[in-house]
Order: sequence, then structure tokens, then C-alpha cells
Amino acid sequence: MDKIFLKACRGEATDYTPIWLNRQAGRYMPEYHRVKGDLPSLEFFKNPDKAAQATLDAQAILGVDAAIMFADLLPIMEPMGLKLDYLPGIGPVFDNPVRTHKDVMALRYQSAEQATPYIAHTVKNILSGLPKQIALIGFAGAPFTLASYAIEGKGSRNYVHVKKMMYEAPELFHSLMAKLTDQLGSYLDLQIDAGVDAVQLFDSWVGALSVNDFSTYVYEHTRRLIDHLRGRVPVIYFGTGNHHLLSETARLEADVVALDWRSPLAQSWEALGCTAIQGNLDPIVLCADQAAIAQQADHVLKQAAGRPGHIFNLGHGIIPETPVDNVKYLVDFVHQQPHDG
Repeated sequence: MDKIFLKACRGEATDYTPIWLNRQAGRYMPEYHRVKGDLPSLEFFKNPDKAAQATLDAQAILGVDAAIMFADLLPIMEPMGLKLDYLPGIGPVFDNPVRTHKDVMALRYQSAEQATPYIAHTVKNILSGLPKQIALIGFAGAPFTLASYAIEGKGSRNYVHVKKMMYEAPELFHSLMAKLTDQLGSYLDLQIDAGVDAVQLFDSWVGALSVNDFSTYVYEHTRRLIDHLRGRVPVIYFGTGNHHLLSETARLEADVVALDWRSPLAQSWEALGCTAIQGNLDPIVLCADQAAIAQQADHVLKQAAGRPGHIFNLGHGIIPETPVDNVKYLVDFVHQQPHDG
């Protein structure tokens, strides 16, 4: 059976617009909390049975056309030598951020089979329970976003330490990016070998960069990662706050470009010249009433105009305050709209 999500990734005509949602397995859903229980976040991500259950629950409850493997961006860096914890009210924190030449040189590469073997088990567990017509998406953080977390040690507004390294020690920054790219290549290969149908690269912090900074410090590493994966499965590249980087994003030549909600879909698709586009409803719309959801979702669909290659999604992740019924309503609404693609 040819999965509708994959047809859209290839720019082929589909009977309706496929939809899945960033962070569709998350804290807004009671079933998520039942699966997680009192388990610390890091242990939850590494538990193949519970991670698979969270993935499968979200797909079944919402009726979306793709499941995305439940995991987090950052545990990949633990085996490299970083000490990761998830603190209540703060989020992920590295106790030993990467700031010096010694820090970068100390980071070690390990094959994903050794470093993150639980990921393959999670994928296989998901596939054993996933309907055959539903695609499974694997994912990872893009090199710049992981480098930013590693250098800052936590979330940041100004990226002082990141940009300080870029500008003062560009060779060191490139060394860090190269190490992360190597580790990511192995990590995503493991997911693909285990059976995912596509992978999405999350570049959550790339919007902090100027066009010149992206071109100078980031492009070559992200392009190398995409080239490494090219031809195996569709690669989706998702940057946030990066409308000013569309020309650079186009140069990456990802199979699918995912847009955040700030980018006008029709104009961006035209500017990118890509086969397939994903997005891009503002996730906060899902906190409004269902009339507003219908209106805003219809606006996104009208921008796509039934053109083959549109995958409906949010322009970022579902937030914890979102009513589950509103998410279900959105999925049903998108599936029911007339479609010419």
C-alpha cells in the first residue's frame, strides 16, 4: 500500500491533504501522562515500550496520516560526553556545556548502534502496532540547533556563547558542527535501517542567524547531513523563525521543506521551488474555538490551492494547554475538505 504521506513527499497527487502534527504525542494528551507516569523524562525517552506506546496512542487518537517517533532532540549527545538532565520548569540542561577547544576535542563519536540502541527498538515496537497505511517519521535535531544547546547548556534568547564561538573561533565551531553531523548521520541511519519511512530535521534555533552567518557557519554541515541521507527516505527540513533564510534553505535541497507559521505558504513555496511543502498553521489557533480553527485551516489550504505535495501541519509544536478535541477537529476538518491534488 502506497502511504498518502509519502506520495505527498514526492509531490504526487493525493485524494485528500495528508496531515500530521508536530508534538502530536505530548503533554496536552491525558494518555501521554498515563504512559509516562512518574518516569523521569530522560528515562521516558529511552524506554522503547513507553516511547512506542506514546507514539501509537497519538496517531490512533487523532487519526493523522503519519506517526512521528516519540523521542527528544538531545539524548543523542549524552553518549558523546555531555551530562543531560531535564529540570522541572526549566527544561533540558547540560551540566558541562561545550565552550573551549578542550571541550570540543573531548566529544566522542560512537556508532548509533552503540550510543542509542534503544532507538531501533522503539522504531520496531512502533511498526509492530502501526496501521500499514500510516507512515512513520523519524527525526533528529539539525546540527546548528544541537550545537547551540551544547554550547549554551540550555535554552537561550541571545545565543551569546554560540555566536561568541562562531565569531572568535570559527575553526573550533566548525569542528563541533562536524562532530555533531557525523553522530547525526549514524543516528538517522539507525532509524532508517529500523524502518522509518521519512526523517525530519528540526532546526529550532536557526532563526537566530543572519543569512551570512547561516551561509558561513551552518550551511555546509546541514547540507552534508542531508546529502548523506538523500535517496534513502524523504528528508524534511524544519527551521523556525527563518523566513529570511528561505534562499539558503532552498540550497539545502531537502525533499520537503516545513514552514513555521510566520511564513506565507504560497509565496514561500514559490520562492523555494521545492517539490513538497509542509505546514503551517499557527499552533496557538488550536487554543481558539472550532470556528476559528476552521477559518485559519481553510486559509492554509487555500494557499496550497490543492497543489500536489502539500502536507498539512502546524508551524510549530502543540502546546500543553491545547484541548485534545480541537486537535481532533483540525484533523477531521483537513481530511474533509475538497481536494484537487
